[in-house]
Parts: sequence; C-alpha cells; structure tokens
Amino acid sequence: MRKMIIILMAIGITLSMAQDMKPWAAQLNKLSTFEKNVIVNKGTERAFSGKYVNTTDKGVYKCKVCDAALYTSDDKFSSDCGWPSFDGAIPGAIKEVPDADGRRTEIVCANCGAHMGHVFKGEGYTKKNTRHCVNSVSLNFDKKKATESTLKKAYFAGGCFWGVEYYLEKIKGVKEVTSGFMGGQLKNPGYYDVMRKKTGHLETVEVLYDPKKVSYETLAKTFFEIHDPTQIDGQGPDIGSQYLSAVFVSTKAERKTIEKLIKILESKGLKVATKVIPLAPFYSAEAYHQNHYMRKGGTPYCHRRVKRF
Repeated sequence: MRKMIIILMAIGITLSMAQDMKPWAAQLNKLSTFEKNVIVNKGTERAFSGKYVNTTDKGVYKCKVCDAALYTSDDKFSSDCGWPSFDGAIPGAIKEVPDADGRRTEIVCANCGAHMGHVFKGEGYTKKNTRHCVNSVSLNFDKKKATESTLKKAYFAGGCFWGVEYYLEKIKGVKEVTSGFMGGQLKNPGYYDVMRKKTGHLETVEVLYDPKKVSYETLAKTFFEIHDPTQIDGQGPDIGSQYLSAVFVSTKAERKTIEKLIKILESKGLKVATKVIPLAPFYSAEAYHQNHYMRKGGTPYCHRRVKRF
C-alpha cells in the first residue's frame, strides 16, 4: 500500500512538472545529441565547422530552441575566429551571465536560456568593440524576415548602479537594465579601473525600454525619486566621483525633459546637483554586477523611493 502511495505521488509530481514546462520543451526533445551538448550542456562546436561562419546573406538569426530573433545580418562581421561573430544583438534578446569557468562571460537566449556562446570585449574588431562568439548549431537563419527594433535606450547615473538598476527594471515597459560605466576617458574600463584609477567614469545604467509602453519622462521621474539628486559628493554612504548624479542625453527632447523636471524640483526648494551630459560611450560592467539584487537577494542599501512629483 505504501509503495502504491509513493508511486501515485511520483506520478502527481511528474504531471505537475509537465504542466509547468515551457512552450519550447518539446523542441528541446527534438534536438540531436550534438545540438543538446552545445545548447543545453553548454558545449562548443569545432572551429570553422558551423554552417553560418561565412554567411553574408541578409536576414535574421534566431534561437534554434524558442525561435526568438537574436541577431540581424547587420550585426555580423568576419573575425576569422572560426565561429559566427556579431558585434551586437537585437535589444533585449541576449543575456550575459558569468561562465562556470570563472573567467569568461556566457551569452544565452534571454527568452529560453539556450546557450549561444561567449561575449568578448575590447578586442577592437569593430567600433562597438564587442564580439559575440556564437555556435552555428544554436541558431536558425531566416532570410526573409527583417527586424527593426522600436526599443530605445536611456542612461542614468545615480550612485551605486545596483540600486538604480533594481528600481528601474521594475517599471512596466522596461525590457532590460544593464549596469556599466559612462563619461570617462579610459576605453573598456573594468570595475576596479573605475574604483582605483579615477578614470572619470560614473556608475551608470543603460535602460532598454519600449516607448509605446513607458515614456522617457516616466523613467526620468523615477530616477529622480529613487536617489538623492541634491547630494554633491556621491550617493548615500557611497562617496566618490564615480557615484555622482547625472543623466546622459542623446537628443534635444531628452535634454528638455530633464531640464523641465529639474526646474520642477528646484521650484519645490531642492538644490539639484544632477548634471545633464551629452551621450558618451557606454561600457557594460562585469557580468557579476548585473542583476545584483535579483541574484543575491535583499534590497538597495543606499536607494529608496521618495515621492517628488
């Protein structure tokens, strides 16, 4: 009797798990042994063996598992490394995570988590200075479908990027928030470069958002409410030039919006220290800085929401 109960419990758990399976679970079962080794077990295909290494046709490269669009042919370039190389991805399509080897940064499909390969920065192949080294076996290629992203990017510096990222990524319409550095002199700085060498960079977040769902002004208002825009030497207990308050603007409309909000705050008696700076190159921080509070748990220690508008 006890054995029968255990069997029934096991069947119930299996059925429950089956109900929670992602839509692409069936596709995973269709993969060949080699495809599973790369896409699921994070293996690597042999150099120069992939079908898309030398592809130059126009189109879109899609995830073999969930069919999400990941790269356009305009992102692809020749690096002679033996694998398809892209210097950028369709916004929000690729996620960077620390590799198990402790040295590299893995890239996966942001939709289903399928392993794509690795990302390398600072090699100088293109102006973007980034190389997504992707396994052909992880991709499908669609020659007929062109993709033009309607997503936009905004850049805010308000102290430790962990806290700014934490609040902004909760806004409906925000697709992704990336922690990084902006406004300094050194190319491709790392965290310790900014901390120790006084490179002039500010800890900044890049906000990828859908303007059809959330306005730039809403993002900016949130930014001014989640940090102290009057602090001149840092943010909360984080003191230093890398923690200063700033907004990097790319258009006249963005500048106009920020200046309008600053005037509103000043009319309420706040002495705003936030600088409005023209857009500069943005450099992503190391993978272990991304989604800090989501991975580690807890809440920001130097940021909190204060109603100001």
